[in-house]
Amino acid sequence: MATIFTKIVKGEIPAHKVAEDDRFLAFLDINPLAKGHTLVIPKKEVDNLFDLDDDTYRDLWLFAKRIAVGLDKTMSCERVGVAVVGLEVPHAHIHLVPINGIYDIDFSKPKLELSKEEFQLIAKRIQDAI
Repeated sequence: MATIFTKIVKGEIPAHKVAEDDRFLAFLDINPLAKGHTLVIPKKEVDNLFDLDDDTYRDLWLFAKRIAVGLDKTMSCERVGVAVVGLEVPHAHIHLVPINGIYDIDFSKPKLELSKEEFQLIAKRIQDAI
């Protein structure tokens, strides 16, 4: 059965896309820890990040680096934090979260509620910085 991320890749579910190529997709997390919280995924549905073949694994991280540089340029943050949890959606993905302190990337924290317009503005700012 297709994951929610596969449905986003196929265009069956809308997402605020930040960057895309033939193999990878980056989009804003719908339940963000911070403004700019972005998910980076391979388009190929693989459950565990460490089950990706070596080339895909390496290229996913290089793709994520491009997104992180754009986040760093556009979001007011000390760093762009990185997390790989892998429990919430059975599709390999990387969380890129603008942070100012270590506890800003605590997934037990309440999530932000942003309007569609805020998501669109943030996505556009990141796109323009990449």
